[in-house]
Amino acid sequence: MNTIQTLLLAVFVLSSIPIASIALYSQPQIAKKLGTIGILLGCLMGLWSVWQGINETGIQSLTYSWQHILILSVSMDNLSAFFLLTIFLITGAAAVYGFHYLNEREKGLRTLINQALLGILASAMSLVVVAHDMVTFLLAWELMSISSCFLVVYDYEQKATRHAAYIYFIFTQAGALFIFAAFGWLHGLTGSFSLSASAPVPESTKLLIFFLAFAGLASKAGIFPLHIWLPHAHPAAPSHVSAIMSGVMIKMGIYGILRLYLTIAPDSLAIGRTVLILGMVSGILGVIYAMGQNNIKRLLAYSSIENIGIILIGIGIGMIGMSSGNPIMAVCGFTGGLMHVLNHAIFKSLLFMAAGSVAHGTGTLAIERLGGLMKQMRITGLASLIGAVAICGLPPLNGFVSEFFIYNAAFQSRQISNMDFLLTILGAISLAVIGGLAVACFTKATGIVFLGEPRTSEARHAHEAPLSMRYAMQFLATMCIAIGILPTVFAKPALKSAISMVTTMTHQPTTLLQTQAIMDLTTRISWGSVLFLLVCAALWWLRVILYRHKPISRTCTWGCGYTKASPRIQYTGSSFAASILEFFRPFAPIHEECQEPVGVFPTKARYHSSILDIAETLAVQRIAMPVVRAMRSLRWIQHGSLQIYISYIVLAIAALLVVTWLWR
Repeated sequence: MNTIQTLLLAVFVLSSIPIASIALYSQPQIAKKLGTIGILLGCLMGLWSVWQGINETGIQSLTYSWQHILILSVSMDNLSAFFLLTIFLITGAAAVYGFHYLNEREKGLRTLINQALLGILASAMSLVVVAHDMVTFLLAWELMSISSCFLVVYDYEQKATRHAAYIYFIFTQAGALFIFAAFGWLHGLTGSFSLSASAPVPESTKLLIFFLAFAGLASKAGIFPLHIWLPHAHPAAPSHVSAIMSGVMIKMGIYGILRLYLTIAPDSLAIGRTVLILGMVSGILGVIYAMGQNNIKRLLAYSSIENIGIILIGIGIGMIGMSSGNPIMAVCGFTGGLMHVLNHAIFKSLLFMAAGSVAHGTGTLAIERLGGLMKQMRITGLASLIGAVAICGLPPLNGFVSEFFIYNAAFQSRQISNMDFLLTILGAISLAVIGGLAVACFTKATGIVFLGEPRTSEARHAHEAPLSMRYAMQFLATMCIAIGILPTVFAKPALKSAISMVTTMTHQPTTLLQTQAIMDLTTRISWGSVLFLLVCAALWWLRVILYRHKPISRTCTWGCGYTKASPRIQYTGSSFAASILEFFRPFAPIHEECQEPVGVFPTKARYHSSILDIAETLAVQRIAMPVVRAMRSLRWIQHGSLQIYISYIVLAIAALLVVTWLWR
């Protein structure tokens, strides 16, 4: 059995066993165990096929034909293998996490259906990244979109959940229409459904086709300003589903952009410049909007936009290096972008799972109602802390590795034109700004939620997550540390994919000396991480020695000298972020509701602030509401009379015939 056959068998197991387990819905625990085992088995088989694909040379492919009408073909190269690694790794962890997370007896059948949809989603994403023709890609893309939409609407009794699923469905289907249009145009010019048959297409047309498809792929990836669905869908979905959607599914948009770039191969700097600019805008605005959120999962959803921006900065720099004839810059940029695809999948999934554990243990996701959870939820708190350090790009964890590659790619831009050099340096500066804002954002999230004193009864009576949820978080936290300490091992698949992309585009193999120079970077990161950990261990040991014989007293956290401190004197999340948000107010308007105290002895006062997403505000005010008003003005067309409706059809057919006759 070759690599691609092993992969297809893994996809079959991944989806079929959870679906079959629904038949045992009368025994939900047995059925759930069977479904979880099926997903884990499929993920392990998928990881084995990825291991085979990474170590093999050449492209493995397989074609299926039904009556010579429907032809489906799949293939695996280095780029596909890298994204498959992310899919199977996170799906396996999410399946384990979901075993105890969805554990309500009255929702037994719904839980089994959710588990089956999870397997279908993972299978669909796997088929997206191995699709070798337009038909296979679009079928898998639609299956991915529809299954994820049903996963979002798990708690369909809640109006906010239904609204979130509705917005997501609109965006995902509108994005699919753009991809359909681009593929249709490409097929019309080449006469082939193959994704590699674009050689005879003129360069200007290639550029237009790329940007047409880019609009649909950007919507799935959550690139600003097409991100509006993302902060609605992620908080509504179960936490392990949010982990897959944010950690993996939105990366299918990134994969589509890279695959289309390789397929069409447009020789234009405009693509790299556009991707880099969108990356800078998405990264900075994403983290600003994240900082202004009071709901943990909405904060993490906007943070996903920020990290998609970081990935785009790396890919954009790589594209500019490709078009400028600088292969080292291209390889470093693509490697950094791809490494951040994997790293973000790990630490963002970890953070969503930690948020789910907080909701499970307290019953709320409101940051202002929490506090002091590190005492009762130590494992969740430590996992969240590791994820927060990783997402801020700080050593010695995995987020630092990918951002280091992107910085290095930007520093390789000395030999390119002045405009592109300036744009690339702006990308590096934007990455630094994003990192600084991310530190402030997750200092707020971690500090307000896990440190200090409990603000409400929910926080005071919090309890730790069940066993399977803790195991999944511990696994992902370990991965964050392992990649940070041993980046050489995990950077090889990303580097191999990046070198393959550059070689395919330039038809010039990267020399062994250049490859070794890039790998030396990871060795230096590894030694630096080890040295950092040794220094931390030495400081901890010194602290233990110095405090060995000293009495240690316990009192309330952040007492500030008060003899009877109250949790209300602590910083809130809004006050912590207020000064930073005020600086960015032109790009992130703040909506304030204030009821001021009145009289000598005021009885009531209230203040509430929320940050406005300018893209969503403009979309609602400038697009959605005018369309709604226009549709309302046409309600007179609906009479309820069948005869009038038939006359509409006749008139439409007659108009089409007239237009066709005039056109000919």
